Amino acid sequence: MDFSPIYNQVFTMLWYFVPLALLIALTKSPWFKGYIGEVMVNLAAKLMLDKKQYHLIKNVTLPTEDGTTQIDHIIVSRFGVFVIETKNMKGWIFGSTNQSYWTQQIFKHKSKFQNPLRQNYKHVKTLQAALEVDPSHFHSLIVFVGDSTFKTDMPENVTYAGGYIRFIKSRQDAVLSDALVRLIIQKIERGRLTHSIKTHVEHAKHVQAIVEQKGSEPSCPKCSSPMVLREAKKGQNIGKKFWGCSQFPKCRAVMQKAS
Repeated sequence: MDFSPIYNQVFTMLWYFVPLALLIALTKSPWFKGYIGEVMVNLAAKLMLDKKQYHLIKNVTLPTEDGTTQIDHIIVSRFGVFVIETKNMKGWIFGSTNQSYWTQQIFKHKSKFQNPLRQNYKHVKTLQAALEVDPSHFHSLIVFVGDSTFKTDMPENVTYAGGYIRFIKSRQDAVLSDALVRLIIQKIERGRLTHSIKTHVEHAKHVQAIVEQKGSEPSCPKCSSPMVLREAKKGQNIGKKFWGCSQFPKCRAVMQKAS
């Protein structure tokens, strides 16, 4: 009996379903969600802010005294320098300014993630030191995108989706001259590291080293959730300790544990 027609049908089905399965897995990954969040913030800025007055700089990695820091978006204008951290999350969000970790709740499941205000604090301080501009001219902004709802009162600089545009436009006092705006943009472009996989990997290693030096659990470099100390059960690393994301299997990020 000739099974060739059956094999051909199976192969044809796989030809369609395998790429589809890969695409579905990609769209559910933390990396893709983060990327989509950044795209939404970029699009809102391009459509709703005057390009002649507001200058958007994306994905900036800057060197620091102890390594690097990554900034999602910087918007430079005569009305100040806006430093933006993006979070693509769903569910209920609980948090306050002074908490180290905030809570995400989806139905009955709760998980912790690093307070984004604290995360963005270092970004702002790094820029202030690099640009030598009055600290009062910098604004830290946290932008949540995705199907999420704030269940606690948030400060005005923690917004949902396009709310960050309203925050930026509410600053109407010109505090920087046109010449200084141009100089700030030039300094950022000259000082940023090349946007590449190598830069991202080195930054992730830097984050790991800092947290382990503090003796506390690190935050996931992909989704900012707390990491959990685990032990390899098989393979060549059996018995070795490593940090794994607490959101596994949704997020499969891992980091080596410093010896």
